[in-house]
Amino acid sequence: MKEIMTVTVKNINEIEQAALLLIPYAEKTRVVVFVGKMGVGKTTLISAMCKHWGVSDPVNSPTFSIVNEYHTSQNECIYHFDFYRINHLQEAIDLGIMEYLESNQLCLMEWAEKIAPLLPNSFACIKMEETENGERKIECQYVEQTT
Repeated sequence: MKEIMTVTVKNINEIEQAALLLIPYAEKTRVVVFVGKMGVGKTTLISAMCKHWGVSDPVNSPTFSIVNEYHTSQNECIYHFDFYRINHLQEAIDLGIMEYLESNQLCLMEWAEKIAPLLPNSFACIKMEETENGERKIECQYVEQTT
């Protein structure tokens, strides 16, 4: 069984601490899939991670643009995707998703389950859920798909 790292965030003020624990997973795989219901804090967590990487521009959900591009203080590029509005795989293909994935740049993806057949063979998956008392349970693991 694959190792799963679990972090519990009691309130939004702790999200940056959680981000620091999750960053090594993202940096190793270059593709990170964020899974969770709308409003659970996926974009907030991505924003905290980007802050650590030196992104000074505002980080917000690319719901309508589908992809946002951020630049770090080290002049690296981070792509932030939100596939919520994607209805067909062809839309992601037309967007150039394969070129983004092959760029070796960090790709952070919300609602990636909508493009699951296009995901690489290995990536980090960060699952977020809100508990009954309002805390956020965050689980991170590596995923390796077989073709």
